[in-house]
Amino acid sequence: MTFEMEFLEASDKILREVIPPRRKTSHKGDNGRILVVGGSHLYHGAPVFSALSAYRCGVDLVYVAVPKPLVTPVRAYSPSLIVMPLPDLRLTEGCVNKIVKNLERGRINVDSAAVGSGMGKTGAKEVGLLTYKFSRMDVGVVLDGGALQSGILDKVKGANLVLTPHEGEFHRVFGIRPGTTLKERIAVVKETAGNFQVTVLLKGIIDIISNGEAVAINRLGNPGMTVGGTGDVLCGVVAALLARGVKPFKSALAAAYINSAAGERALRRWGLHFTAEDLLVEIPRVMSRFDRIV
Repeated sequence: MTFEMEFLEASDKILREVIPPRRKTSHKGDNGRILVVGGSHLYHGAPVFSALSAYRCGVDLVYVAVPKPLVTPVRAYSPSLIVMPLPDLRLTEGCVNKIVKNLERGRINVDSAAVGSGMGKTGAKEVGLLTYKFSRMDVGVVLDGGALQSGILDKVKGANLVLTPHEGEFHRVFGIRPGTTLKERIAVVKETAGNFQVTVLLKGIIDIISNGEAVAINRLGNPGMTVGGTGDVLCGVVAALLARGVKPFKSALAAAYINSAAGERALRRWGLHFTAEDLLVEIPRVMSRFDRIV
């Protein structure tokens, strides 16, 4: 078998297989509920991008847990967002306890969580504790941005989890560089994902996705997507697919393609001058081609 045949490639065909249909008889909540945990004094917009991209992927409810000073700006950005104030400016044990208490008492119910968008530097202990609590509740998790810290791996190993690092975050989390050639990067991502029993989506010019067994790549995308916030949009798309019942590997693969396809549409409309907000407009136009009602 040649090297080129050893991995899947993201495509419309994959989306057609992965995106679940919506039942005529479905009620609010049946099509996914997610929680976004993130934000900081400097990065107040990142969790909003993640939350709104999840809505654009068809989930029914999105909760956003942000530090208390960000509550009013986030609420003002969109009335669709259900906002939970957190007591501290970074993810502390007190924040984790508040989130878990709201879940355990049934104040909120979620199917997946996106953790880390816009989050300031966070301790591995707190990220690990929150991920562990989510896994005990059968909540799928995406870790991105500030949640991707060294020392988290032993605490999240084997969880229903997707990590979405860029190259620098990959090095920070796994302690190794992913390599320079496509072949090297595929081998490293597959090995590290397998060693820690998680799904990894390594973002780059060519995205690489692996759960330690299957491997896929996404070649779609363009240089305009270096603009800030596109990774936060991607994080929300992964969480949305997890919430809709898609397995972690397929969620990561489909999300990479959806995000990049939205970027391609934005490029055609605005050239290299689009923002992450423009991706939010394009995501439904990518996904609506695969809508099914049963």
